[in-house]
Amino acid sequence: MNILCVDTSGPVAGCALTADGRVLHSITALHGRTHSESIMPMVDEALSSSGLAVADLDCIAAVAGPGSFTGVRIGVCLAKGLAHAHDVPCARVDALEALSMNFAGYEGVVAPILDARRHQVYCAAFDVSSGLPHRLLDDDALPIEAFLEKLPADGRIAFLGDGLDVFAPVIKAALGDRAFLAPANLRDIRPETAAVVAAARREAWMPGAQLTPIYLRAPQAERERKARLKQEADA
Repeated sequence: MNILCVDTSGPVAGCALTADGRVLHSITALHGRTHSESIMPMVDEALSSSGLAVADLDCIAAVAGPGSFTGVRIGVCLAKGLAHAHDVPCARVDALEALSMNFAGYEGVVAPILDARRHQVYCAAFDVSSGLPHRLLDDDALPIEAFLEKLPADGRIAFLGDGLDVFAPVIKAALGDRAFLAPANLRDIRPETAAVVAAARREAWMPGAQLTPIYLRAPQAERERKARLKQEADA
């Protein structure tokens, strides 16, 4: 089973190609170029270095959010376009599920957090002791303090994701030694682990036309428009 997975949902762009669970190619980049510039060359490199064509793929997976609104759309649209052109099914991978897989096998709660701006995080909690994510808390967009209150009151909790770059001091102040903060090399989504999630959810594969982003709140432009209309209505 050949799976191509792309991730443009956050600051790091990534692409991986797996065959029956083996990683044939994986690349990530955080170099300042826009994802729209960098992701297609990554896809071309993954296919050419693996000796495969799009027609040889069994699935094209995209990390569909939550994350950057623009970034998510880039990856989703790329997957949709390739899938439609070559009649290959798509898989929609939740960014927080994929991120939790960096700690696959961990005996305890894994709490991925992504910086959602406005003093909020995109967050969830998982049990990954089996090697796959079992959901404990649904995806949400919350102030970090509100998320911490929803987590178990005892036991160690592993945190990872770019939300740590902003909120690590808040987490340590609230949980002390109960909080394990992932090192920098384990904080970002790995496209090859997102491909593992896609392979395990084969029953959820879909035609490219049905692939949609995962948004937990309205885009900034829509929020600003609603606020402006409210101001005009109140004037």
